Amino acid sequence: MEKKKVELLAPAGNYQAFVGAINAGADAVYLGGDKFSARAYADNFTTDEICKALRYAHFNGKKIYLTLNTLVKETEFSLLYDFVRPFYEAGLDGIIIQDLGVWQYIREIFPGMPLHASTQMTITGMMGADFLKENGASRIVPARELSLEEIKKIKERTGLELECFIHGAMCYCYSGQCLFSSILGGRSGNRGRCAQPCRLSYSVSDTDTGAVSGEIYPLSLKDMCTIEYVPKLIEAGIDSFKIEGRMKRPEYAAGVTAVYRKYIDRYYEKGMEEYHVNKSDMDRLKKLYIRSELQTGYYERNNGREMVTLNKPGYIGSDETLIQDIAKQYLQDEKKQPAKMSGTFRVGEAAMLRIEGNGITQVSYGEEVQRALSTPMEKEKFLKQLRKTGNSFVYIDKEEIEVDKDAFMPVAQLNNLRREAIEAFEDKVIASHDVEHKRETCTDSLIYKYKCNYALKDALNDGKASDSMHQSPQIHITVKSMEQLHIVCQYSCDRLYIDSDLYIEEFDRISQYLYTYGKNAIYLALPYVIREKDLQYLKKLHRLLNNVIKGFLVRNLESLFWVFSLHGNYDIVTDTGIYCFNAETVRFLGRYSVECYLPYELNEKECRKLTNAYRDKADDREQQKISMTVYGTIPMMITANCVKKTTSSCQKSACCHLLYLTDRYNKRFPVLCNCRHCYNIIYNSVPYSLHMKKKELLKLGLFAIRLDFVSETETEIKDILEYYFDKKEVFPVTEYTTGHYKRGIN
Repeated sequence: MEKKKVELLAPAGNYQAFVGAINAGADAVYLGGDKFSARAYADNFTTDEICKALRYAHFNGKKIYLTLNTLVKETEFSLLYDFVRPFYEAGLDGIIIQDLGVWQYIREIFPGMPLHASTQMTITGMMGADFLKENGASRIVPARELSLEEIKKIKERTGLELECFIHGAMCYCYSGQCLFSSILGGRSGNRGRCAQPCRLSYSVSDTDTGAVSGEIYPLSLKDMCTIEYVPKLIEAGIDSFKIEGRMKRPEYAAGVTAVYRKYIDRYYEKGMEEYHVNKSDMDRLKKLYIRSELQTGYYERNNGREMVTLNKPGYIGSDETLIQDIAKQYLQDEKKQPAKMSGTFRVGEAAMLRIEGNGITQVSYGEEVQRALSTPMEKEKFLKQLRKTGNSFVYIDKEEIEVDKDAFMPVAQLNNLRREAIEAFEDKVIASHDVEHKRETCTDSLIYKYKCNYALKDALNDGKASDSMHQSPQIHITVKSMEQLHIVCQYSCDRLYIDSDLYIEEFDRISQYLYTYGKNAIYLALPYVIREKDLQYLKKLHRLLNNVIKGFLVRNLESLFWVFSLHGNYDIVTDTGIYCFNAETVRFLGRYSVECYLPYELNEKECRKLTNAYRDKADDREQQKISMTVYGTIPMMITANCVKKTTSSCQKSACCHLLYLTDRYNKRFPVLCNCRHCYNIIYNSVPYSLHMKKKELLKLGLFAIRLDFVSETETEIKDILEYYFDKKEVFPVTEYTTGHYKRGIN
């Protein structure tokens, strides 16, 4: 049995780019519609264009994946059915999804649709992949930060298709874990509107050394180019090679696709030993919209200074002569396949038309051929109509018809016969490629229940709170140090989250401390990112668990699946980064967790709509509690690359280091380098606080409000707690942000 070849997956921001990618040799194309796409500023496609593209792709044995990879608000959910239905019926080959509520909805309403997990889901290991496999995933787009070894293990463990980026721009942050653009400018990467603050200049202050850099670009990664690594990537078991670039011009997509097509084919023809990349082809890639320099991504490195455009902010640009050449070669109209046409038109018999090509034959019959009453139609008049293949994907290169001398057929009947024959021929060609090009939409009561429910909510639920939801929420607190723990234990909060790193480092002290002073329910806050190297960490943590620990705050799907799989009745609470933008996500997570946190990106009215919509589902009531962070410094980026390593050197002698990024407005952003897990957390310059919204928060019917302490001093913590426990009337923090609670995001 021949080994399945790797798929070459190209981007398309508009129909011209789609045609160019197919013509240049793409096996599949990913594209966005006019809603729910993570490239909101690309041209994107109309519904008719996507349906047309699907037919053209399937006729050529290619596939199309739709990017439905944004977070969907409660008020938008009713639009999903009508948006997806025509693509489902036209045989869409897969949907790339970020939102867990959307995931569950598509799985239930469109059961034949292949589900692909977006890189925005931040899948970093086998457990997250297993979690999604259990929930119907057919393909995973893992985090770009994974090594080849990690990718191999996911493939071996799950057997899922893996789609990995091989070329193009790279985010500094783990995709899906970035709020930088959102918090600073209201343009959310989770909604396809990132303003790319990572491409701006910053100065870096190192608290370890006291060194301060000049203006540099410490967060701007070079573009990825893996053309020299194609054999290794194929042999690692990757199923689909993904080129980044839906925001880029069509010539870029076609040009890059053509080069990778050439070298993928070369590997399969000649093997690894004879594989080499011509300098001219490498130069060609460098001339196509490259940011300063190239690098090969994370496949064989963990991070490093060599990946960053430290002193170069922008792009080299593109070679216009090359761009024009690519346009002429690939960006013309759809390529049509040749076909032979033959037919017989005998008076008194049904007209017959045969279309042949690619080993496929279609015979169609039309109306009965009439005898001419006056002037018969000449053979050439028949051919004139039959040659008009119009918008079809074939052209007639050979023709052979028999026409009686006194035959006549109305032009409309000839046109109908031609259209029906060509369409049926195209259908046979599509079927020969083993693609599902037509589906029937399910019309049972489940679909109407969804549609009616969401239409009713949009009409009636204007964000007003239920009268029964005004009870005071519990107060929960997170701490990251023993000093913070000491202060917090003097107050009777309802729940205390202890950073799991601190718990391991200070296990004996914490155990004794909680035994002596602890009056609170104790939960552990797990790391923001879990990778293969952290599995030993989780095993150690498991060994140290005791009956004091009641549950976990989980921040990624790896951790969620790990806790869910533990032997023990531990509560799972999902943090703000496992985004709940709609009631369907809350419903989905309720199968695994007891409580979820609202994200930072919803405004007050959107939070009310979500909480009310979820509570409208009577069967889910009491299953999933909804809580909200009301104080803390927002983590705006979780990154595999390290600012300290980029600007000085890697120093793992301590568990963490603190740096500061200072922007052009003189705002200072703390950067915590977590060396235990090898990631950075870039925090906002000021804390987030909703202390002025206490009455409004009551209307949400929250189970709990949470205070997150990161670097606050003992005095600051005490003053904040005094306020929340009604011992002080004035909030002690004067400089803060309310984030999106008022403004929200588009």
